[in-house]
Amino acid sequence: MYENFMGIINLDENDDNIKELSRDRTFASIPIAGRYRIIDFILSNMANSGIENIGIFTKMESRSLIDHLSNGRPWDLSRKIDGLRVFNFTEEAPSFDDVHNFSKNITYFKRSKEDYVIIASSYMLCNIDLNQAMKFHIRSKNDITIVYKNVEDADSRFLHCETLNINEKGRVVSIGRNIGVNKEANINMEIYMMEKKIFLDIVNECVSTGSYRKVKYHIYNCLEHLKVGVFEFEGYLSCINSIKTYYRTSMELLDHKVMKELFSIERPIYTKTNDEIPAKYFQSSNVKNSIIANGCSIYGTVENSIIFRRVNVSKGSILRNCIVLENCVLGENVKMEYTILNKNVCIDSNRELKGDKYTPVVIQNDEKIY
Repeated sequence: MYENFMGIINLDENDDNIKELSRDRTFASIPIAGRYRIIDFILSNMANSGIENIGIFTKMESRSLIDHLSNGRPWDLSRKIDGLRVFNFTEEAPSFDDVHNFSKNITYFKRSKEDYVIIASSYMLCNIDLNQAMKFHIRSKNDITIVYKNVEDADSRFLHCETLNINEKGRVVSIGRNIGVNKEANINMEIYMMEKKIFLDIVNECVSTGSYRKVKYHIYNCLEHLKVGVFEFEGYLSCINSIKTYYRTSMELLDHKVMKELFSIERPIYTKTNDEIPAKYFQSSNVKNSIIANGCSIYGTVENSIIFRRVNVSKGSILRNCIVLENCVLGENVKMEYTILNKNVCIDSNRELKGDKYTPVVIQNDEKIY
């Protein structure tokens, strides 16, 4: 394990295309897979790699995130020294501006004992052995190493993600964006490794010159001066940057092969635990290929769906290809297909909601549909 790395989870993320789920919470705290939050994956990846000092830099609506993270105990980060720290953007900080937040908390970095930093976003879902990436970075003597994945379905997935153009020596020569024209692409997973000194120099230069508001943009502009290499990840990867990709990723989790790889026994994904009674399945229920969380009462039919905690599906109701977040109540004979219900939604009896796999219906939290 490489304990000389400190982790930075940078939540300077654009959630414009997933506002239906992020309006009252940070992007990183959006629920997924029945009991997890999006941030659990990158946070667990870091914890599993022995990183004991992790700073989370968020911008707004942090209550749900802080409530979820608590003191960091699920990730073994409840410590007197190091552990988990959460930093909010100050009021004067503009949206999508990580340099400002880093510079306002520069003392945190200077006081940290680690010599290297690993910076990551939350919206790239994977289970990665960061030990291998960190080992590669140190041995390569790169100034900066970026983790990427070569994909052959870029014409339909990873749209609007950054792409890396890599030369034969493994150096990044330019950065592009996937607009769905080509099938093959090197997708930037937005995991960056570098010496802490280089990171601090970048932040200080961005602030003093006013040239860049994001650390990564400074890196991209200095590809000729910095040795920026790459580390290839070959496992399952999904990018959640819209309602469409959130829905598609959630449905992929119903595939046993994907679930087994993402929730690896060797590298567990940790989350906040809740004391709930087991789900109850009544005689009238019929459940197929679904994830049902604890605390649920299932009287109706649930197929190819993900049901979060404390959801009641009444008798005669039929749910297919749906995602239902916690504390929802569905009356009798409700018909739902390709639908996402946010928290605390009540659907009256005999109602019907139907979207499609490309544009699922999304119901806001606390809505009552009569």
